[in-house]
Amino acid sequence: MDEEYDVIVLGTGLKECILSGLLSVDRLKVLHMDRNDYYGGDSTSLNLNQLWKRFKGDETPPASIGASRDYNVDMVPKFMMANGALVRVLIHTGVTKYLSFKAVDGSYVFNKGKIHKVPSTDMEALKSPLMGLFEKRRAGKFFLYVQDYKENDPSTHKGLDLTKMTSKQLISKYGLDDNTIDFIGHAVALHKDDIYLSEPAIEIVKRMKLYAESVARFQGGSPYIYPLYGLGELPQGFARLSAVYGGTYMLNKPECKVEFDDEGKVRGVTSEGETAKGKKVVCDPSYVPEKVKKVGKVFRAIAIMSHPIPNTAESHSVQIIIPQKQLGRRSDMYVFCCSYSHNVASKGKFIAFVSAQAESDNPEAELKPGIDLLGPVDELFFDTYDRYEPTNDPSSDNCFISTSYDATTHFESTVMDVLSLYTKITGKTVDLSVDLSAASAPEDD
Repeated sequence: MDEEYDVIVLGTGLKECILSGLLSVDRLKVLHMDRNDYYGGDSTSLNLNQLWKRFKGDETPPASIGASRDYNVDMVPKFMMANGALVRVLIHTGVTKYLSFKAVDGSYVFNKGKIHKVPSTDMEALKSPLMGLFEKRRAGKFFLYVQDYKENDPSTHKGLDLTKMTSKQLISKYGLDDNTIDFIGHAVALHKDDIYLSEPAIEIVKRMKLYAESVARFQGGSPYIYPLYGLGELPQGFARLSAVYGGTYMLNKPECKVEFDDEGKVRGVTSEGETAKGKKVVCDPSYVPEKVKKVGKVFRAIAIMSHPIPNTAESHSVQIIIPQKQLGRRSDMYVFCCSYSHNVASKGKFIAFVSAQAESDNPEAELKPGIDLLGPVDELFFDTYDRYEPTNDPSSDNCFISTSYDATTHFESTVMDVLSLYTKITGKTVDLSVDLSAASAPEDD
């Protein structure tokens, strides 16, 4: 412990483990510590016995739902975009060799009381029951514009400067109705709320292109992929990467305390009376409560079921987005389902999650619209956690703090936080222009 390190990382949540891996690949001397005796922090995966202990104390799981070891229940369930930033980071770092992925079956949106498949191309838009005949034609033209748009080729811009016009102005040029705008903005572009409508249109176009490219990449029914055995494999993959490049790991280190010098700059971390010296500290909000503020709360329901979610074409893995307007909310609600086909549950069992940014004090009532979509459940648990953001200036104290995980069931915002922190720590950007074909295709059933 009495050595000096370039960076000390506290917590083994996914964000911290990605950063630890990236910094180790950069040949920085990294010490990675966690107060827990397991990887994953808040984003860990639990077996059945651990799940019961967390939510039901001393009760034991019923034998009817299978063996404890068959379960890997993610506490922060999220799918990955097949062409998205996390997959690029995985390829950039070589962590793909530690993991196996499988495509997610379905991507759906809740609209006017029904679940619909999300169209991602002009051809799918023409077939979608989400729109009437004339609206389909208008939407088809908009999808075609987005598909053809190339940022560096003005001939594809049709005279529009998407950095100067808002998303709302671009969409209005195609005469799309509110219903269409709702599913495009939230289920294709994956915006969490309607703030995007007043932001530059380039963002919605980039997000729609990412969705369509991700769908096309593996010719699946959705743009998403997910690791076999769940997300608990990810932090361990990046931890292995860090170790390969000389990173030092210490789990089960109680009371890790960040130490600051007289000028308020990080000088190291103390645990069990020993101090490791370090120039910079990366950590989750729980390690420096005096440097973060609460910005909200997430409600999540976790269900164990014996069937797929109804009206999703018997999908064994699926995401359903419920846009805020459909429920009169201020932000979206997310339904996520995976099953034994991804090796996260016993044979014949499905795990579903309903997640939302809390807008009340009653998780059961607030999540009911999402839970009602699941059909009969064998077991149901409710989880709540506070969300925190850093309030410090890392350029003055060298303490780099991640934000808490949001309610979304995809990884794009998570990785953006990681890449932003990486740039603040190193002054560089991660080159994500990787050869995506270097990653093997997900396994089929």
